[in-house]
Amino acid sequence: MALSPQWLDELRSRITLSALIGRTEKLQRAGREFKACCPFHNENTPSFYVNDEKQFYHCFGCGAHGDAIRWMTDQRGLPFMDAVKELAQEAGMEVPAADPRYAEAAEQRATLYDVLAEAQGWFVKNLAAPEGSAARAYLKQRGINDAQIREFGFGFAPDARGAIAGVLDGFPKEMLIEAGLLISVDGKEPYDRFRGRLMLPIQDRRARVIGFGGRIMEKRDNAPKYLNSPDTPVFDKGRTLYNIHRASASSRQSDRVVVVEGYMDVVALAGAGIPEAVAPMGTALTERQIELLWRMVPVPVLCFDGDSAGQRAAMRAVERALPLLRPGHSLSIVTLPEGLDPDDLIRRDGPAAMKALLGKGETLLDVIWRVESAAAPLNTPEAKAGLKERLMAHADAIQHPDIKALYARELRERFSDFAFPRRERTPFTPNRGGGYGGQQGKGRFGGKPFGRDNTPPSAALRQMNPATARKRLTDAVLAGLTRYPALLAEEAERLSHLVPEDREQARMLNAMLDIAESGQIPDRPLERAEFAAILAQRGLALPTGDAIGGTKFAFLTDRTQAPEATQELSEAISLLVERPAIEAALAQATARFAEDPEGSFAEQQRLLKRKLEFDGRLMQMAATRSNSQAE
Repeated sequence: MALSPQWLDELRSRITLSALIGRTEKLQRAGREFKACCPFHNENTPSFYVNDEKQFYHCFGCGAHGDAIRWMTDQRGLPFMDAVKELAQEAGMEVPAADPRYAEAAEQRATLYDVLAEAQGWFVKNLAAPEGSAARAYLKQRGINDAQIREFGFGFAPDARGAIAGVLDGFPKEMLIEAGLLISVDGKEPYDRFRGRLMLPIQDRRARVIGFGGRIMEKRDNAPKYLNSPDTPVFDKGRTLYNIHRASASSRQSDRVVVVEGYMDVVALAGAGIPEAVAPMGTALTERQIELLWRMVPVPVLCFDGDSAGQRAAMRAVERALPLLRPGHSLSIVTLPEGLDPDDLIRRDGPAAMKALLGKGETLLDVIWRVESAAAPLNTPEAKAGLKERLMAHADAIQHPDIKALYARELRERFSDFAFPRRERTPFTPNRGGGYGGQQGKGRFGGKPFGRDNTPPSAALRQMNPATARKRLTDAVLAGLTRYPALLAEEAERLSHLVPEDREQARMLNAMLDIAESGQIPDRPLERAEFAAILAQRGLALPTGDAIGGTKFAFLTDRTQAPEATQELSEAISLLVERPAIEAALAQATARFAEDPEGSFAEQQRLLKRKLEFDGRLMQMAATRSNSQAE
């Protein structure tokens, strides 16, 4: 079985070495490399390094050194061919069959580099010839100087159907067809693929020409503006990035790589002092291309035009990247001003503007939220539910469990903040003339001072704390308001100052206040069924007293008369609303301490005492059953 050096190079290039070794070893990023304790000898300090870009590992302690294949043979103990077969299966490559003719075929494929190099030389000569005048004028118009023309290897393909075959007559036409330079049509003479086009060579990491991209000079019917070489034995669109051989070196200096949409964008960025730019082959960014980018930097910058096509391309890149995400690796998305490409922006605002824009990229989360929230009007509950479904679908696409969970949590929080915004609150003014409850030292709920009842606390009260009491009492109040909706209209102003910590309670309270403000509560008593229907329109279910942890309040039982029930319900609302006012006043007193230590200290003590009294009454109410229920 003959494995050519070219085939083995391709196999290594398709394997991310750190991912392969990371399956069994705990790697830590160390600059542009990864490090670990060497698996080939015992050590306590890491001296084993993995370099994805150079595709090798090395231990400075024991000298172990190798590539992906060597790792499989030395660390896994596999025979050479078994290691190659396993890696080839992972890389999506077919191992050459055990056929003597393969060596001859491999040798022929290797000479495709020679064919393409000859073609490149011819294209360069044509650009300098009289027939390349239109192409030279176009380059000058784009602001591309002679140094850039030489660096990027610009050339010109004349508008002739058989020109290249005559120039490269030292190679068989079959080889020119295989290299993508000629198009073969049954029953006709093969003809030139590139005609009347400004030519750019596409090169691999070793700077070998593997294909071409051509821009048409004179528009012809059905002729594309840009044309690339087809896939060949040496050129795979989905695994190639234009300018990667230059960008790899530049990215080591800048610790950045920029992905743009086209060849000319790459040239424009290089002219603006940003040489670490690459471009896909006229198609959406592929998974293999994303892996190539991650070998250079952990977070490549993807730069897209601001038009609708550019935004669709950005979203396709996001969707391709999500299943591949791993800790420390992501994408940064930059959107250009609408109607401008990188060259336009640089010409209009200068290189500094482009560099500044590249530093302000959005995260994948930001792009997902921005695109999906703007995809359709969100003026109905159904539309909002559709948004949530789309957001969660993106999170579900992520394979890494921790990253998936974090994305899902963040997207849910953004959706909740949008769908259930907090209501605007106006400052609450406590009652004057006696602190926060009417007469000094006495509650407004029956004449007894808070916390001065000598009755021993019940078992329920002993198990209660202020936070639990507030939540339980809030649940009870919301349930009580559905039984006495007329009180909702009367208490709307005070209820607007209540800010529940529980999200579901906040949703229910906001819905009730909306109902009160919209005038949907009639003068007559509102039946519970009617109230349930109104809540259902907002996607909410009617709360019940059974959900209050077994605690019974007078305003939740059918045995209590309306005046007594509404009085207790109003008392409960007061307890919930006035305590935050005490906390706010306490914070203000604390802030005044530097200016008036004596006065603010006295105020603090009074407010702290009042706060304890409120907490005692609040817990007492939350833990007390109604007299009728106790009986």
